[in-house]
Amino acid sequence: MKGLFMKMTLRHSVGALALAAGMVIGGGAMQVVAAPFQDHDQDYSKSKTYQQGVREGQNDRAHSRDHSKKRHFKKDNDQKAYEAGYQKGRGN
Repeated sequence: MKGLFMKMTLRHSVGALALAAGMVIGGGAMQVVAAPFQDHDQDYSKSKTYQQGVREGQNDRAHSRDHSKKRHFKKDNDQKAYEAGYQKGRGN
């Protein structure tokens, strides 16, 4: 009887440990997956491309134009900075 109790306790302990390890690994994977979508809060205000976007956005707003200059930058981060600045300049 004592041997049966020990087997069940060991089996439950191993199962609980495996479940806990899976949750830790799964939680870490969720953070890695969520990380790329958090860059919309990034501060681009010191970027030259951001400042360029602000100026062009303000100019387009003053002249009632809709994104008159379509800029394309090689670096994705520069493109995002420009667009963020443009939207800020337009007042969006």
